[in-house]
Amino acid sequence: MSGEAERTVCVTGASGYIASWLVKHLLQRGYTVKASVRDPNNPKKTEHLLALDGAKERLHLFKADLLEEGSFDSLVNGCEGVFHTASPVAFNVTDPQAGVVDPAVKGTLNILRSCVKASSVKRVVITSSMAAVFFSGKPLTADVVLDETCFSDPAFCEKSEVHIYANFLLHTISCSGAQKNLDPIVPIWVDVRDTVNAHILAFENPSASGRHCLVASTISCSEVVKILRELFPHFNIPENGDEPFVSSCCKVSKEKAESLVLNYTPVEVSLKDTVESLRAKNFLSV
Repeated sequence: MSGEAERTVCVTGASGYIASWLVKHLLQRGYTVKASVRDPNNPKKTEHLLALDGAKERLHLFKADLLEEGSFDSLVNGCEGVFHTASPVAFNVTDPQAGVVDPAVKGTLNILRSCVKASSVKRVVITSSMAAVFFSGKPLTADVVLDETCFSDPAFCEKSEVHIYANFLLHTISCSGAQKNLDPIVPIWVDVRDTVNAHILAFENPSASGRHCLVASTISCSEVVKILRELFPHFNIPENGDEPFVSSCCKVSKEKAESLVLNYTPVEVSLKDTVESLRAKNFLSV
């Protein structure tokens, strides 16, 4: 790419786990990054970003309201690509519609409207969720491959946990935005509720990098236990564990991610690096 405008991208929700790694890798590749955060003056949300190599010269933090139409106009203007990762994370909310669904859905629509206005924007990438494709109600047999074209059952999602419903709605929006080369990407589950520790893990643990956040297939709890027992035979790991709703019988397609030049890391490598890093940081005492 050539030209300053072509080397400028936007990342929404930049203080989050996935977005933080996006910002880091984009800066490493020489991009100027215009990043939105809820509060640019909150050091707990921004210090890990401001400490990145290249941040002083090419990282610009902005405050933008997901529910305010037009608040992202200036942010995306002049950007070649937009990575939309911002999404509300709220637990035990009294009004799920207002607290989670509206900011997620209306916020995404507001950002897409801003992208449509900006002639510079060539591509929009939205982080979708496994929750948006996993709960179809169909048997997840060995011949089933889940990808960005799959959809969970809307009735199930609406009756389920509010974040599942919000993610389903976002995925529906993502798959209807071809006018701006919109790319929904389905990642694995990321549930990091402690912001400070999330940032420590993201930037001090090599296994937590974006390349390790991608897996080519689902994996069960028993398989994780088996791998950990083989990697660390001296650990006191139980023989059996409760199986979560994720089954190892189906697969998650990596085609879309690979088309965006994202590489996968074997689960064994990721688990090994993670455990070793957690031990080195005294987060795990075994």
